[in-house]
Amino acid sequence: MRAAAGSRIVIHGAHVDRAERRGEVVETRGEDGGPPYLVRFDDGSESLLFPGPDCELEHAHPEPDAP
Repeated sequence: MRAAAGSRIVIHGAHVDRAERRGEVVETRGEDGGPPYLVRFDDGSESLLFPGPDCELEHAHPEPDAP
């Protein structure tokens, strides 16, 4: 899994009663965009994250050049 600052990460609940957590990758600390990632979650908390099989990465899309 490779990320960049600005990518969104979703951690799916591993159990029925667990909600998904969503956040933004603030910084990558591994080589070439690899983990661990510093993530700021939507509730304002931050955590150093090594993504597991319950994680999904949504890459940030760069803005197209204006004409």
